[in-house]
Amino acid sequence: MTSLGATVTHEGIRFAAWSSSARRLWVSIFDDKGNRELDRLELQPEGEGVHALLVAGLAVGTRYGFRADGDYAPERGLWFDPDKLLVDPYALEIDRPYAYDGRLAARRGEGTDTAPLMPKAIAGASPKQLPASPPLFQPGGLIYEVPVRAFTMLHPEIPEKQRGTIAALAHPAVIEHLKGLGVGAVELMPATASIDERHLPPLGLRNAWGYNPVTFMALDPRLAPGGLAELRQTVATLREAGIGTVLDLVFNHTGESDRLGPTLSLRGLDNHAYYRHEADGRLANDTGTGNTVACDHPIVQKMVLDTLRHFVSHAGVDGFRFDLAPILGRVEGIFDADAPLLRAIRDDPVLGDRVLIAEPWDIGSDGYQLGNFPPPFLEWNDRYRDDVRRFWRGDASMVGALATRLAGSSDVFGRTGRRTSRSVNFIAAHDGMTLADIVAYEHKHNETNGEQNRDGHSENLSWNNGVEGDSGDGAVASARLNDQCALLATLFASRGTIMLTAGDEFGRTQKGNNNAYAQDNGITWLDWAGRDRALEGCAALLSAMRRAVPALSDTHFLTGKAADASDIPDVAWLTETGAPLGEADWYDPSRHRLVMLLGDTGGGRLAVMVNGDRRQCVFTLPAREGFEWRPAIETQAIGLARPLPGRSVNFMIEHRTEKWQPVFGRSDANSKNRSRRAGTARAGKGS
Repeated sequence: MTSLGATVTHEGIRFAAWSSSARRLWVSIFDDKGNRELDRLELQPEGEGVHALLVAGLAVGTRYGFRADGDYAPERGLWFDPDKLLVDPYALEIDRPYAYDGRLAARRGEGTDTAPLMPKAIAGASPKQLPASPPLFQPGGLIYEVPVRAFTMLHPEIPEKQRGTIAALAHPAVIEHLKGLGVGAVELMPATASIDERHLPPLGLRNAWGYNPVTFMALDPRLAPGGLAELRQTVATLREAGIGTVLDLVFNHTGESDRLGPTLSLRGLDNHAYYRHEADGRLANDTGTGNTVACDHPIVQKMVLDTLRHFVSHAGVDGFRFDLAPILGRVEGIFDADAPLLRAIRDDPVLGDRVLIAEPWDIGSDGYQLGNFPPPFLEWNDRYRDDVRRFWRGDASMVGALATRLAGSSDVFGRTGRRTSRSVNFIAAHDGMTLADIVAYEHKHNETNGEQNRDGHSENLSWNNGVEGDSGDGAVASARLNDQCALLATLFASRGTIMLTAGDEFGRTQKGNNNAYAQDNGITWLDWAGRDRALEGCAALLSAMRRAVPALSDTHFLTGKAADASDIPDVAWLTETGAPLGEADWYDPSRHRLVMLLGDTGGGRLAVMVNGDRRQCVFTLPAREGFEWRPAIETQAIGLARPLPGRSVNFMIEHRTEKWQPVFGRSDANSKNRSRRAGTARAGKGS
């Protein structure tokens, strides 16, 4: 099929749009400010649904939009209305952000021309293609989820005019922070042009996350005022620092919403083709947003593939995270792991080596597909999130589940006989409570969202350490810090790729709001001035240890068998006494302790001692001739307070008796001379 969108040539600009059922299409040309329509020219049918026209004399920078006419019968999925200006689905740049206005949703004949309310696409020269480079990020590394605007709005070292933009991510202060955490790739929450849901403006709220897109290729001018060049330069700067970039993209729905939503682009061009419909003509709603993109339609597949290639070839990104990814694999409404679009992404010469991450659920029929995406897709693992939270909350009978998650979740990702984990392990993400709020709130507190606290999940598998929310009690604060360190230590000790949401490493809070998508304010903006430095130091040391000990970032499932000729199993599961966990131990509902003893560290064994009990405990580790157990991380290096009883993860590593130093972090002056019986360690504060 011929190229779509606006193609600048030496003769002028060729405009092309696709519609299978419009009777007429036009391109509207606007003045340099995008306010006054200068001309309206009819596109000519070229076959295969393409309508196109070469307009002589036009150049780079031309503002334009499309219009379409045909049957208007919403009950049959037809919404043609030439009074609705439509943004080109292939636009690479728009001249202003989308802003919701009720007139954009007016029915045909009831409203006026929407051109004054709409952004205009800007015709640009074809972007320069970057040399092909393999992704920097590799599975097993640390992904850092970043809300682009909220991340830097309060950062004191970033110039005010740059705060909240993609360019701010390339600031030296941000790079230093990312490198200190050992971030392998930043995952940018949606940065393409989006619109507020219609209920937000009356509440004085706006969408802060960006999961309500309109155009898939054009970046939001509020996040990238420099357009594609801004993203391209930021990706390059991050890459120079050894950090990859993953874009979170939304191909499952658009901001045109349900039948009461605005007509902005796809709906006006060919609603019936671009969106899925029920048998009775209603818009399918497998997303909970009012519409569902028809990813089984060839024109949608082409648009998705062209979008992905665009960001790889012209911005150099490492890969993509797909929101509500089962939608991409639905064929006639049924999920198929070998669906044409999923297969095309995997087989594409530009996309085949990229990092591909699926959020493996939507709200449609049979929408929970964790573990069912084909390799090389990595998958967000909510089973990991929930089991780890349950263990540290103190739920009964969770030792076996915790061990399974630490070992790579083979019950989920090894069902087809595969030996490596595709899990993206996380404890908190943008959607839900923050890490700090998990240990400070038992209940959601979403009152500021304007929905009487009815929105968001009611069960968060969280606990408050005795006080709901803010507390001036030092013991409560210490217990919460203790729990956050333990949760982070669990994450960094887990097989598979791991993900940390920006700010969770230093205690960001949303005051118990677990659905803060509408809070573009201090609730979601990261408080850099109020960072918990002790927690941040804990996260940095854990990350350094994970990078220094290959057994931690390995993605192969732990099996309990020897990985080589050494006869040392890759893992042994022990009780706190050093004895193997027996069947009764695994099913003991009161058991909250275990040791994961890793044997393939490239040197001595690594013991991960987990004490989920609130009581302090002495752990005994098995001894080997010529080796002694020493801390893998010296907690003195980060100035942590004296350990509280229990609720901890500690790391001990074997070293030959004549050669020892911590894997990472300074020991105190007397640590090498301390008398410690080999094989015994006291479990206290996690590090």
